[in-house]
Amino acid sequence: MKYCIVFLLMSFANCFQAGGHDNIIVPEDFVKTEGITLPIHQANIGKIAFTDRSYPPQELKETDFMQSYVLTNKSDLFITVFLGNSLTNYLHVLSPDSKTEELTKNGNFQFKMMVDGKKIYESNLHPGAPYPKIKDTATIITKPLIDNQHEGGWWSQSFWGRFMHFGGDSAMTEGPHRLRLEVRPYINIGSGVKVGELMAAGELDIQVKLKPEIDISNIHLTPLKPYDGFDISQDDFNQSLMKEMMGNVNESVFRHISSVVVIKDGKLLFEEYFNGENRNTLHDPRSVGKSFASTMTGIALNEGYLKSVHQSLKEFYPFKSFANYSSEKEALSIEDLLTMSAVLDGNDDDYDSPGNEENMYPTNDWVKFTLDLPVNLTRPKDEWHYFTAGVVVLGDILHKSVPGGLEAYANQKLFKPLNITDYQWQYTPQHVVNTAGGIQLRALDFAKYGQLYKNKGNWHGEQIIPRSWIDHTFSKHRMIPGREDEYYGYLFWNKKFKIKDKTYETFYCTGNGGNKIYVFKDQPLVIVVTATAYGAPYAHPQVDRMMTEFILPALLK
Repeated sequence: MKYCIVFLLMSFANCFQAGGHDNIIVPEDFVKTEGITLPIHQANIGKIAFTDRSYPPQELKETDFMQSYVLTNKSDLFITVFLGNSLTNYLHVLSPDSKTEELTKNGNFQFKMMVDGKKIYESNLHPGAPYPKIKDTATIITKPLIDNQHEGGWWSQSFWGRFMHFGGDSAMTEGPHRLRLEVRPYINIGSGVKVGELMAAGELDIQVKLKPEIDISNIHLTPLKPYDGFDISQDDFNQSLMKEMMGNVNESVFRHISSVVVIKDGKLLFEEYFNGENRNTLHDPRSVGKSFASTMTGIALNEGYLKSVHQSLKEFYPFKSFANYSSEKEALSIEDLLTMSAVLDGNDDDYDSPGNEENMYPTNDWVKFTLDLPVNLTRPKDEWHYFTAGVVVLGDILHKSVPGGLEAYANQKLFKPLNITDYQWQYTPQHVVNTAGGIQLRALDFAKYGQLYKNKGNWHGEQIIPRSWIDHTFSKHRMIPGREDEYYGYLFWNKKFKIKDKTYETFYCTGNGGNKIYVFKDQPLVIVVTATAYGAPYAHPQVDRMMTEFILPALLK
């Protein structure tokens, strides 16, 4: 039955159809949708159903809806949201004068999570996901909140991760809790953000069991075997702490960790693999690969294929043939790319930045994408900003400058001297090796790379990287905004770990998913962690926990 409601808060009238749960109000169609055709949908408009696996809507039964759930580090959790209409039609109520494209561009779902009756986290999802077509047509949304086999692939998983990070973890202590999820539409228009009425809601009784008991007597260290370039260390370390760390990985307290390797005094001290991986696994450490671009820059400079870090990019590219020409662009230098301080308007930490890497990947020429960008003169001069596209340009410069191209040059000058034979590059659309990241090596070969830097560029008597380049790389060229006492070198990061009352400084490579190569400044340690928690907000913080609570206390005397 249809009836008119005066929507006083929005200062206009419209026609709605009432749904059957939580006083849901359903708008009429502004755009055509996929409709409400399934009996289970018709019976549950305005309801969010929780399930322990993904069900296609046509296969879902009400007996699959969970009323209670045990949350462990290995359990999965999915939602099916039964909407009375598509998101775009709800957004039209909030902004009736906006066109369809404006609604999908500026509006999305607002998710609110409550625990035991208290609001813990509320998020206006970025308008970029879901896609406009889904916003226009979808009336059922089926998505994972937790999917251990496919981590981080969906906006819904990102929301759950943020919820846990920003209060959910502390609110859901061990024991019973009541979880409530609410979904509303929101739109960001000229006068500000408008939030609509409730679209759907669901509740679930949860028994939290996230702290498993770990019996280290059942955990055994893998006997070490020699590896090319590394003898076996005989040094002692706190095996109980390392076993406890391993137990936490096995119980998914630390999630999607694939390996941990420790080199001490140039010798192999600890080597363990998890989640089905082994010594021969090629790990994809994502942006760890950026540091390799710095390495090859130092080698190319030493051999005269580049002039200096201050060499201008206008010597490699005719900037007047690219969009948004400016004198500031022509002043760009190689060092600007090495220190992520280029004046170009690109920032991967800002989803709305024109040069965000997610805008680059769909294009057919990543270098052109980067050099077409406008400059950003509102940013303080030389301020650090994470800019993947700039490292792609650095790789292209290297490829143009060294004999045989970058792939062959890196093999001859870096990998062969280290006796690294099993590795895999990723490539740009022009089939240049992708210095944005993604080079895959064995964990022990990443350890070789880290030890090479610990050795000031020397590997068993051969000076592969100039010592002076290591010194320049391991310098604090830029302060990282928003982080206390953290810095950036030449495509290497710098930070300090605090253990009890002492600090331990490290330069390190890092990549999406929790991948790390730590080279400690004053301790004889190189530590490699590989992981596949891609896109997960906990990926990097959990490695910090592993380092501060287990690995470093076990190694430091």
